[in-house]
Amino acid sequence: MMKSRWRAATSALSVLCLTACQVSNEVGGGNGVETAAQASADGLSKLAPVDMATDTSFLTAEEREVVNLLIQASSLMSEIYKRQTTPGYDALRAEVAATGDSKLLERFDAFYGPWDPINDKEPFFGGKAKPAGAGFYPADLTKEEFDRYLAAYPSEADALTSGYTVVKRQGEKLVAVPYSVEYRQWLEPAAKLLEQAAAKTSNASLKMFLTLRAKAFRTDDYFESELAWMDLSGTPIEIAIGPYEVYTDELYGRKTAFESFLTIKDPKESAALDIYKGELRGMEANLPVEERYKNFQRGFESPIVVADQIRGGGDNVPGVQTIAFNLPNDERVREAKGAKKVILRNVLGAKYDRILAPMAPLVLVESQASDVTKKYMFMETLFHELSHSLGPGSIRVNGRQTTVDKELKELGSGFEEAKADVMGTWNILYMMDKGILPAAEKDQVRATYVAGLFRAMRFGVGEAHGKGAAMQYRYLREKGALVWDSSAKRFRIDEAKIDPAIRDLVGSIVRLQGDGDYAGSKAFLDKYAVLDTEAKSVIDSMAAIPTDIRPNYPDRI
Repeated sequence: MMKSRWRAATSALSVLCLTACQVSNEVGGGNGVETAAQASADGLSKLAPVDMATDTSFLTAEEREVVNLLIQASSLMSEIYKRQTTPGYDALRAEVAATGDSKLLERFDAFYGPWDPINDKEPFFGGKAKPAGAGFYPADLTKEEFDRYLAAYPSEADALTSGYTVVKRQGEKLVAVPYSVEYRQWLEPAAKLLEQAAAKTSNASLKMFLTLRAKAFRTDDYFESELAWMDLSGTPIEIAIGPYEVYTDELYGRKTAFESFLTIKDPKESAALDIYKGELRGMEANLPVEERYKNFQRGFESPIVVADQIRGGGDNVPGVQTIAFNLPNDERVREAKGAKKVILRNVLGAKYDRILAPMAPLVLVESQASDVTKKYMFMETLFHELSHSLGPGSIRVNGRQTTVDKELKELGSGFEEAKADVMGTWNILYMMDKGILPAAEKDQVRATYVAGLFRAMRFGVGEAHGKGAAMQYRYLREKGALVWDSSAKRFRIDEAKIDPAIRDLVGSIVRLQGDGDYAGSKAFLDKYAVLDTEAKSVIDSMAAIPTDIRPNYPDRI
């Protein structure tokens, strides 16, 4: 989050001074210190329940009808995602229910399966590790077998690696089943709900998006509806619904997961951030890499939306909660129109108050802990999303036209999250050097960035964001930018070394992405995406602080 000139930015200070949402009295994680056994036993104990209260009084009767239909459609995204993330979901849930253990069933339902995402996907029922391919592939399919099959049957590769198919065995063959077929039980009623909402709204752009997205649910062709989503305007209703992210596919990093973000946007505060859209081209030019790695082919339209979430669905529900998103992921849409960045103001505010603020004095020495601020958590979040639109996208590798995500496969998500983190901080510092933000606040940027890495590392290095954060942390330590103070048992930021380390890390990641260097990226992650003794000791000291929040949204507004 950055504003153009600081004076221009002051008109948007209310965005940065985020109001925390109302939080229930019961604090997840407890006020006492968890034992190691308790910590491993139930990730739900590490989540703070939060009643998400959002002012919807200004919505018209028509808008309320539309929102309530979209709440129902969002719930159907959850039904699909349960089957995507957990193979044999229905049979497994029946087994859990048959135990008569209500707490076990609550945990299974909260996490959409028997693996605890707050504890690095530890199995808490059945004793089996989660398949890398989740429910997208046969549970026994390995990456090596899949690669061999694709090489043997190249004509089938596009269908099998499509982001909109499920891979199944048929004798000795692997076959691709379209999402529209596999999940028709939920996609058809979801499509009808979108069509009902489209019929009710008088906003032409929302009507167009909902109509086209309903069609996409039946055809698996999302391109036109993605373009229409980029053109949404003139309505407070902002919804992203459908198959988007590939984090759940840890086998090949290609299969998209269904989810929904139903939000009410703040037009005034969103407009106040428009200044940064005009800076994207300059940020691209300022990347600390050779010209051939810079990407001026993408659109720089990139709307920025500040919104309060009123309902989540699918991949957006279990485990760690999203505070912002940058969509669509289709590189064709990004090259035509850029990407939209949506900041979930109420979710971010709850996380700062409950998690980041109490973490800061446990991560940094006293003189630097006070530099961790809500303002710069918001800014880091915005610039993280802006940075997803920068750097390599469509690339050429050995004469082939391809994309970064195709080349980096299952490594792509962790690498991209790390890129967005550190590049976001690099771009904030760039805005300060240009005088758009006050350079006097650089210490706040650095401290909030470092504390944020520890917030993400608590998710575990098995999760994309946690892995990317660990990679950044170890790199900064190697460069001397983070120094362990053994007497304080906290870290100290070396202000002379951290900016050059950030610059060099941005360059290393962008080059690996631009070269489509799978082997190099794997080696980089293997070297850096690990937690050392000091990092573990700091994370262990946070046992009384929730790892994340567990929001509760109303079923109707």
